[in-house]
Amino acid sequence: MNHEQERNRRVDVVIPTFRPDDKFYRLLEGLRGQRFPISHVWIVNTVVKNSTDTLEPLADYGDWVSVTEIPSDSFDHGKARNQGASFSSADYLLFMTQDAVPTDDRLVDSLLSPFDDENVAVAYARQLPALDADCLERLARAFNYPKNSCKKGQKDREQLGIKTFFCSNVCALYSRKIFDELNRFPENMIFNEDMLFASKAIKNGYFVAYQSEAKVVHSHNYGLRKLLGRYFDLGVSQKQNAEVFGSLPSTKEGYRFVKYVFHHLKQQGAWLDMLRFAMQSAVKYLGFALGKRYEALPKSVCRAISSFPGYWRK
Repeated sequence: MNHEQERNRRVDVVIPTFRPDDKFYRLLEGLRGQRFPISHVWIVNTVVKNSTDTLEPLADYGDWVSVTEIPSDSFDHGKARNQGASFSSADYLLFMTQDAVPTDDRLVDSLLSPFDDENVAVAYARQLPALDADCLERLARAFNYPKNSCKKGQKDREQLGIKTFFCSNVCALYSRKIFDELNRFPENMIFNEDMLFASKAIKNGYFVAYQSEAKVVHSHNYGLRKLLGRYFDLGVSQKQNAEVFGSLPSTKEGYRFVKYVFHHLKQQGAWLDMLRFAMQSAVKYLGFALGKRYEALPKSVCRAISSFPGYWRK
């Protein structure tokens, strides 16, 4: 794709929101300041019944931003994003979360670059830790989002394992043509709609690009309770999609991550952080194991553990 062709392409952004904080408004400012102009921002805002969960006025953005409200009991990770996409006729769809803030004005330019290859279905950005991120979160970001870009396809499955399908809708740009061809995101999903789309794309001969030059600030200092819920949801997702994850179990990648973190913490002599990481790893493993066995648990227990309790009320 030459420069003139690139400039004639349209990029829209889709952002699901739920009670966003100031990061969301910094995100909008970052998008408005991009060198490659974004045509439109579609916000799908989840509202709890009988609450006042409305966004702050967005009049400063004029017709550039549109907001659609959906009730919390109908929220679904894939469905909400598909709904936002259905409003757009752009050539590329940039899906982001409400707390991912661009580091510079080259985010969209950088994400478009891999699409010089028309067989690239999606390109996802590098996630950098926020200033308040603790050392464990910084190591997690460094492990999952390294400095070197790559393009992943079917031939990489043996070497990369489950990481072949790794992709994050925290910030990822999709070819609209391929997105529609592969029937968009799966719906009624508790988690992992991005990885499931990536797996389908790769199995259909397309590629997933990791573009390290495209950067957003995004990190969380999760407590043990939150980690338990997230990894429970991850286990549920993998159990429900055994045809994707069964042949490429994520435990091997998990062990590799544990070794990576312990190695760096040992080098730093961070013994208390090693203990904290051991506790986190145990909780993650427990949550994941329970999620893989969710069918044997009462729904009330699943709802109590999950970070997405509304899923279990459907």
